[in-house]
This record gives sequence, C-alpha cells and structure tokens, in this order.
Amino acid sequence: MAKATDDSIDIGKLYGYDHRLSEAKDKSQHKEDYECILAAANGLVKARQLAAMLIPKFFKYFPQISEQALDQYLYLCEDDELGVRVQAIRGLPLFCKDTPEHLSKIVDILAQLLVTGEIVERDAVNKALMSLLRQDTRTSLTALFKHVGSTEERGAEEPSTWENVREKVLGFIKEKVFPLKAELLKPQEEMERHIVNLVKQNLQDVTAGEFKMFVDFLKSLSLFGQNASAEHVQELVEIIEGQADLDAIFDLPEKWTLDLLKTLAECSLYATPQDSRQFLPSVVQLLKKYMVRRKIEEMNFTCIECLLYAFHHLAHKTPNATNSLCGYKIVTGQPSDRLGEDFSEQFKDFTERLSTIEDLTRSMIKKLTQGMDDQNKAMKAAKTEEEKDDIKTQKQSATSGLKSCNNILSMAQPLHSKSPSFIGDQKINLSWKELAKPSVLPTAAAAAGQKRTAAAVNGVNTSSMKKGRGAGGFQNQLLNKAFEGLSSGGRGGRNRGWQGRGRGRGLR
Repeated sequence: MAKATDDSIDIGKLYGYDHRLSEAKDKSQHKEDYECILAAANGLVKARQLAAMLIPKFFKYFPQISEQALDQYLYLCEDDELGVRVQAIRGLPLFCKDTPEHLSKIVDILAQLLVTGEIVERDAVNKALMSLLRQDTRTSLTALFKHVGSTEERGAEEPSTWENVREKVLGFIKEKVFPLKAELLKPQEEMERHIVNLVKQNLQDVTAGEFKMFVDFLKSLSLFGQNASAEHVQELVEIIEGQADLDAIFDLPEKWTLDLLKTLAECSLYATPQDSRQFLPSVVQLLKKYMVRRKIEEMNFTCIECLLYAFHHLAHKTPNATNSLCGYKIVTGQPSDRLGEDFSEQFKDFTERLSTIEDLTRSMIKKLTQGMDDQNKAMKAAKTEEEKDDIKTQKQSATSGLKSCNNILSMAQPLHSKSPSFIGDQKINLSWKELAKPSVLPTAAAAAGQKRTAAAVNGVNTSSMKKGRGAGGFQNQLLNKAFEGLSSGGRGGRNRGWQGRGRGRGLR
C-alpha cells in the first residue's frame, strides 16, 4: 500500500513539473523542475513511464544538461519493465526533432536495440528508426552502416554480441530500407551516390550471401540500371572485382558460385578489348574445368552457359587472343595472332570438351522434355493446391533448364570451326533473364520496310535486343580473385572487436 502511495506522490509531482514547464514562457528558468523529471527515471514503474514521456518533451530547452538527460534516458531504454522500455524507445526520435545534432547517436542506440527478443519492443525500434530515416536519410544511413563494416575501433567486448547487432542491422537494411529506396533516396542521384559509397566502404568483410544482397541492391538503383552510363557499369564491375577470387570459386557453395558466374556473364557485355584480352585466359581455364572430357552423371549446365556467354563476348572483342588459348586461326594481321606457332593440341582439347558437353546437353534436353510430359500428366492427376504448386515449381525449373541447354548448344556449335565467329550481341537470351517485351509502336526502321531480325536458338525464338553499351571494362584481377577467404563457405572469423550493447550492457 505504501508503495502505491509513493508512486502516486511521484506521479503528482511529475504532473506538476510538466504543468509549470508547459506554462512557462522561458522554460530554461525552470531547470530544477527538469532535473526532478530526470531524477524520476530512478523512481517506481509509473513514474519511470511518465518520465520517459517528459524527458524528450522539454529536452531542447536545457542544452547545458543534454548529456545528463540522454544518459538518464538510456537507462529507461534498458529498464526491466517492458512497458517502460517501449515508452522510452518510442520517445527516442523526439530528441532529434528540434536538436538534429543528436540524430546519429540516437540511430546508433536504436541499432543496438534491434537485438531485442520482445515483438512489441522490436516493433517500436523499427518504427523509431523509420521515423529518423524519413527525417534525415543521409545521417541515419551513415549511422546504420557503421554497424556493418570493420569494427576494430569498437573495443574488445564479446564478438558474438557485436555480430548479433550487425546481423540485425543488415536485416533491417534489407527488409525496411531497400524496399523503400524510391521514397527514402531523395534527391535520387545524390542519395543513390551516398548509399553506393556506404556500401563500397563496408564490403571489406562480408559473407558471399551479404555481398550478393548488396550487389543485387546496387543493380536495382538507377545509377546501375538499364540506362546506366559506361562509367557506372565500370564502377559496378570494380565493386565486384574487389571481392573476386575465382581461384577459390570451386570451394564455394554451388549457389554462390552460380550467382557470381551469372554476374560475370552479364558484365562481360561491357568489357573493353584491352580488359577482354587480360580476362579471357581465366575464362578459358574455368570453361575447361566445367567442360569435362568424360561423360558424367551430374553437372551444372547454367554455369557452363554463363562461361560460354562470357567467352563469346570477350573473344568477340579480342578474337586473335583465342589462337593460343583454343588453337583457333583468326587472322588480324597483328603479331599477337601467333599463326606461326602450333596450337593444334589446344584446339583438339577444346573441341573435344565442347563435343562432350554437347552430348551431355542433348541428353539433358531429352530428360527435361520427358520430365515435362510427366509433370503435365501429374498436374492433371493432382488433387490438392499444394501438389499443383509443387508441380508448377518443377515445370518452371525444367523450363529454365531447357533454355540453358538450348543456349549451350547455340553457343558451342560455332566454336568447332578453326576460325569461328564469336557472338558479340545479345541475341542469346540468358536462361534466367526475361525476354525483352516488344515495343508497341513500330520503329522507324520497321516502318520503312526494313526486315526485322530474329534468331532461332535450337527451337527457342529470341528477339534481337539492343546492343551492349560501349566500354565498361573489367580489370585483370577480376578473375584472379573470387570471394577471397570464402573457401570455407563464408568469411568467418571477422575478428570484430564489438562493444557489448543492449540491456544490461550499457547503451552508450
């Protein structure tokens, strides 16, 4: 009973302080009242909850004790009572409304609070962070990304604690920030450049999965989108280059290997002739590792599709470089043709591998075609939606597989000639890419009666598409590196000196 009475007395006093401060014309003259509110943060539960409402309300009027006020408030964010913590978290953005100089620190605190296990508390943290992101996207993003990159300066607290915060921050960025890029990144060009710089600064120590997440996001920005300039494409290539080490690629999990090779295939469109010459030997080396000389039961046809696509586009820009690599006899009149040397063994080895792959690919096409017939029959017999969804997934996979196999045959066939012509345009539609939608209005060329071009790729018709944009450029290191340190399946052992955060660890 005494406890309840004491609580009532505290509440009454707090309402009195609130009233006097609210009515005062010069609130700075009521410093003692505000200090009493701060002291109530050490009181009973209801007093602490009310203090969590009042401390940010009058915070801006007492800059001389702002540090003391923030420190006292942080104790409320770590309170034992859930209701007090939630009220305090909801009030954190209010500190930045009129005093934006504190925004970076508040975002840092909220980032640490993402580790909470209580749903209502985590929801309050997410809403508070989104409020601050909308208030000042640039500063908020900068503060969030401090939890992503290298953290050697953070001290020697438990690494697991810091890793936990980092994981939650990455999840928040992926789930809350990336989907709202159109709303948050304004002005667009300026803010896209800012987040690109943040990503680049913090890619030194990421796992392959995290790296793919960031690259996929960058590719969704207008800077690197469909109408990106050659300079921006080059920049994206260099970002990939910084993480690449294809000497280790075969130690990676298959999914990560495939994601990397898909990216390399897409980027090969923009390689310069000089970079293509440096890049091509590594592509041929990888092709030989995938294009086995003996028939095997299992192999990844999409990886071969990626490498053949990259090979064609790079060789198209520096065709005579293939003479010594594959035994071709392409005459350009340059000393680098090396026509006087005997590379017949290289030609025999390369074409034999091609023939083996073509045989395996045709066999796979038969299996996939038969499988699709069986799936059609199974679909008719399916009784539940779950069964139908499973069959649809199988059919989609088979369709993608057929596209990949057809592409392999289309790209392998011209490579048997001693002087092959390499594909340098986009008439091969990569199996994971959607076909470009035809324009509704006829082009000027079509209107003038010019014949439209189309290509039949082993039964799969693909419309001719716009040629790649000029010079982008690979660096020669791109295939000399590939996810360095990922041979164990990820960049473990970050050796982060994370400072312990969260309840009971001190939010400072």
